[in-house]
Amino acid sequence: MAERITGHTELIGLMAYPIRHSSSPAMHNEAFAELGLDYAYLAFEVDNDTLEDAVKGLRALQMKGSNVSMPNKTVVGQYLDKLSPAAEMAGAVNTIVNENGVLTGHITDGIGYMQSLKDNDIDVIGKKMTITGAGGAATAIEIQAALDGVKEMSIFNIKDKFWENAEKTVEKIRANTDCIVNLYDLDDKDKLKEEIKDSYLFAQATGVGMKPMEGQSVIPDASFLRPDLIVTDTIYAPRETALLKMAKEAGCKTMNGLGMMLFQGDAAFHLWTGKHMPIDHMKEVLDIKYD
Repeated sequence: MAERITGHTELIGLMAYPIRHSSSPAMHNEAFAELGLDYAYLAFEVDNDTLEDAVKGLRALQMKGSNVSMPNKTVVGQYLDKLSPAAEMAGAVNTIVNENGVLTGHITDGIGYMQSLKDNDIDVIGKKMTITGAGGAATAIEIQAALDGVKEMSIFNIKDKFWENAEKTVEKIRANTDCIVNLYDLDDKDKLKEEIKDSYLFAQATGVGMKPMEGQSVIPDASFLRPDLIVTDTIYAPRETALLKMAKEAGCKTMNGLGMMLFQGDAAFHLWTGKHMPIDHMKEVLDIKYD
């Protein structure tokens, strides 16, 4: 790393809290090194209280851009100059691009998730999926899945601050796609079991399963699962959440969030540099292996 840093090195950040667990710095810096690009990627612990100042700092330091993760995805847009159409529709941003002082927010989570499914020979197009979550990543996945051609989607979330966001997501999907979509209360476990029962894929897109909720699961037991169900989790630290462990034991095909992280990272990487990551090399580095 020291050999690569020069007076011309472009800085890219990651703003989230907590963030020290993230694999993104290692992934991006390895890709920069592999392609011989003079960039460096660092993680910064930034929450909603310090986010506005952090964005001002990004602009003042002429950073090339930044990734944005929880809890900032649905908040950061108000501090930016422009939003991409997808970010505006999702109401969330995970990538900031700085073009001569003009900050544009993009969302690559949905693209990354759908690409990771394809990379793992999972074809949810024309089928039904059930998904938990209504935050930034979940919303991006829901919108992208509907745009890509998922036939039916059942969204579950607790009635928290994101419930209104989930209602708006449903309205946007109904207005802009042919996907049949419904929203349910995640506390209604009977309904969750019913919707999972005839789904091709169950996607977990909340923070349940990572710190400080490590060891917890959005489903109480394996009776919600069946061997031909595909179960995915957007979490990658830990690599096997309580949900994925339960699903694997039930005979389900499972996938954690590493593939999504790689492909959403590649989309962001392309926005910043105009180049794509060396995907095969990065899968080796990140030890991404599918069941």
